[in-house]
Amino acid sequence: MSNLFLRTLREDPADAEVPSHKLLVRAGYVRRAAPGIYSWLPLGKIVLENVSRVVREEMNAMGGQEVLLPALLPKEYYETTGRWEEYGDTLFRLKDRKGGDYLLGPTHEELFTLLVKGEYSSYKDFPVVLYQIQEKFRDEARPRAGVLRGREFHMKDSYSFDIDDEGLQEAYDKHRATYIRIFDRLGLEYVIVSATSGAMGGSASEEFLAVAPTGEDTFVRSTGSDYAANVEAVKVPVPEASPLEGLPEAKVHHTPRTATIQTLVDFLNDAGLGRDFTEADTLKNVLVKTRVPGAKEWELLAIGVPGDREVDFKRLEAAMEPAEVEILDEADFAANPFLVKGYIGPKCLIDNKVRYLVDPRVVTGTAWVTGADKADHHVIDLVAGRDFTPDGTLDVADVRDGDLSPDGQGTLYTARGIEIGHIFQLGRKYADAFQVDALGPDGKPKRITMGSYGIGVSRAVASIVEQSHDDKGIVWPREIAPADVHVVGTGKGDEVAEALRIGRELEAKGLRVLVDDRKAAPGVKFNDAELVGIPTTLIVGRGLKDGVVELRDRRSGERSDVPIQEIVDRTVAACAE
Repeated sequence: MSNLFLRTLREDPADAEVPSHKLLVRAGYVRRAAPGIYSWLPLGKIVLENVSRVVREEMNAMGGQEVLLPALLPKEYYETTGRWEEYGDTLFRLKDRKGGDYLLGPTHEELFTLLVKGEYSSYKDFPVVLYQIQEKFRDEARPRAGVLRGREFHMKDSYSFDIDDEGLQEAYDKHRATYIRIFDRLGLEYVIVSATSGAMGGSASEEFLAVAPTGEDTFVRSTGSDYAANVEAVKVPVPEASPLEGLPEAKVHHTPRTATIQTLVDFLNDAGLGRDFTEADTLKNVLVKTRVPGAKEWELLAIGVPGDREVDFKRLEAAMEPAEVEILDEADFAANPFLVKGYIGPKCLIDNKVRYLVDPRVVTGTAWVTGADKADHHVIDLVAGRDFTPDGTLDVADVRDGDLSPDGQGTLYTARGIEIGHIFQLGRKYADAFQVDALGPDGKPKRITMGSYGIGVSRAVASIVEQSHDDKGIVWPREIAPADVHVVGTGKGDEVAEALRIGRELEAKGLRVLVDDRKAAPGVKFNDAELVGIPTTLIVGRGLKDGVVELRDRRSGERSDVPIQEIVDRTVAACAE
């Protein structure tokens, strides 16, 4: 370590909020170059490469073939698929000296599709799986959490190409099984959840989430089954429609100072109407504006949800992607005077041709209390399918602990996680865009079908730290640690020389060894050993005069004094466990 490019820090970085950001910087694995952009220092580069090695070994074992494509891509490929506009501000765009438009690749579906189109043309060439491990770029609006959400990041992206849907399903299943092996080897606790496809397109989609309270993704699980889904992909159970016959007529009531759901419910329950009202009896109409990629004008969108629910903006953005979504501001209300804040009802929306989508629970025959489009007035017993007909449904209300599971078994509970992998059945979206066909056995062209599969390599490093640390530092799983053994020599006598000798013997046995031979106080060396987090530590110190070396396990904290003549064999055995 006396020659290692390493400087540890005693204090957390000022901008660090999550453990992985704090510890990777303090332990000298990464350094911030700019917001969302990090340099990987020697120990960090080793860990990054170890994760890449695990990914590469398992991808090769499943039949994947590694390539390396450029990160700098021409605009026209992304224009062909529509993603030049769909990605919006997330895309890093640049011009060359001749004025040509380029981008830094966030994913490589387009280029892989064209690569296969240029090389293969017969059904005999398929199936094929290609992959790369490469830097990707996304212009995050708020890069944060260190390497968990950066603007430049390391990613494995692979792509499967098949003649038919059965082949795509087989490739998808193989990737799913491969990802399980990869994340098991990395020592991660993770869940596999149903997900949305977003700008990637396609149909079936699943995410691999590392369980962590600091994760940005909320997912749900069922108490009564193995159902699990990203909250953005949860589908609300739809109740049966009810008959319209015999339902009371809708009536408008004067409801002064009731612009919020709570004040409305309180007023109704004090109004002597002969029944009790809850927030779930009300229909809240939330106004947003949307804009599709390439459009200049915004369009109004109204979303009707039960009053005991809120519109989950992440679910809304996922449902509307690739369109932009924003809440209306005061200027928008001023430009649309028929919208009476706090008292908006379906009638004014439908009359003014505002697109109106409702929660799936708003089915025919359900009666609601909602706005009457006039200040201080609401309508009671407005019945869906009789008094108003929405333009469709939009499942974007918040999902809560205790909600019924969509599969009908048990109830949902929520947790948080970090997305470390995502697999998609893309289908023929990109093959259609670039007209990728192969001649079938009958001599007729068949359209190729694709899958896309990503692993966040740098994000996996941070996720491991999120799950595997204590108050002293990082606790690396051996598979991806920067070394197997950290030998610490302390004292002013023969201890450092003996530490170096033991280190050489351990290396001869095939172990990866880091020897602390610095001229530093023992306390500094001990603290750094725990901070850096190598699985096994040997302390060559005061015990040397008695012929013993201390063997420490970083994860369990167990310590034992081992005779120096046995230390190499005992260490090899400990590293093999």
